[in-house]
Amino acid sequence: MDSIKFDFSTVNRIVFGARSIDEVPKVIDTFGKKAFVIRSSQAMGEISLTDLMASANKEYIIYDVKGEPSETSIIKAVKVASDNHCDFVIGIGGGSVLDTAKVVATMMTNKGELMDYLETVGKGFPVRNRCAPNLAIPTTAGTGSEVTRNAVIDIPDKKLKVSMRSTLMLPWVSMIDPLLTLSLPPKITAFTGMDAFIQVMESFVSVRANVMTDSLCIEAIKKAAIHLRKTYHHGDNITSRTEMCFVSLIGGMALANSGLGAVHGFAGAIGSIFHAPHGAVCASLVTAVMKVNVSALMKRNPNGEALTKYQEIFKMITSNQTATYKDGIQWFIDLCGDLDIPTLKKLGVNRGDFPEIVRLSKTTSSMKANPILLVDGELLEILELAYE
Repeated sequence: MDSIKFDFSTVNRIVFGARSIDEVPKVIDTFGKKAFVIRSSQAMGEISLTDLMASANKEYIIYDVKGEPSETSIIKAVKVASDNHCDFVIGIGGGSVLDTAKVVATMMTNKGELMDYLETVGKGFPVRNRCAPNLAIPTTAGTGSEVTRNAVIDIPDKKLKVSMRSTLMLPWVSMIDPLLTLSLPPKITAFTGMDAFIQVMESFVSVRANVMTDSLCIEAIKKAAIHLRKTYHHGDNITSRTEMCFVSLIGGMALANSGLGAVHGFAGAIGSIFHAPHGAVCASLVTAVMKVNVSALMKRNPNGEALTKYQEIFKMITSNQTATYKDGIQWFIDLCGDLDIPTLKKLGVNRGDFPEIVRLSKTTSSMKANPILLVDGELLEILELAYE
């Protein structure tokens, strides 16, 4: 690299660490008078929302979210916030909750309808005004949504998941308290953890990667390789929970600035059609995508940076400086087996829908960031490899 050049943006403030949730009253002190608290009903854990809001001297209403955000659910949430005269937002939960919070906070300060701002299926108008004050508090370690500048919204009638995207959507403050993830069951720990792991790897090999995202991803890949298994088998290990929260945070920062790849390119369409959990879909695809990407790179770009980066990944995860591509892919096969990751077939995907999945996936922003352009035959091969 002859020169260093990149454009990197993230949230203004990140509060990270055990018991950071205690800082909520101070953080929201200047946010407004009435909070619209978006949560998943199972996400609160030991959080005493009543005490926190009383300490902050704030009014609030609670809005429970079930499932991934859809056009209908977002429109309803925006209306409830408006009808109750809320002037700031707190999102407490997984990626779906935090994405919902980002859209609601953005629609509070921007005129028009949701469809005005959606990519692909909407008008794609730019967001003009910074979102209303928004505190993002993740309770899983997966999507990194607390530091991303987009929200993924399901459009069922189009069989698509599309984004509303702008740096003006970034939360005002992101608060990551690893203690909030201690109660996650093993299956959700595995699915969300694999999503975080895959995000830092895809960002690392993305065609839009830069020196800034690379430096973040390298450290996160090493941490995920060590700590994902530990959180799955020993959910009360606060050290490993903390490290995976950090991996998730870095994944969000990286993907927002360098994009992802074929795993996430497929995941949107598959999740929308078959309503399978996002992390599970990503995990089921990762080894197949690696195999096909590495094979395509060897054939069409053997001297490119992406193939070298894959080799770096395989050396890091295996702790073996002589690791081959075969060694690295086998490591992931073993990891998926250890975490009981389902196949696409077990997730309810039908072989007969493969051509439609490819059609919907190949033009997504994530697929365009894949380290090499894959032809339809290669995309179908990935689905076949991941099927059973």
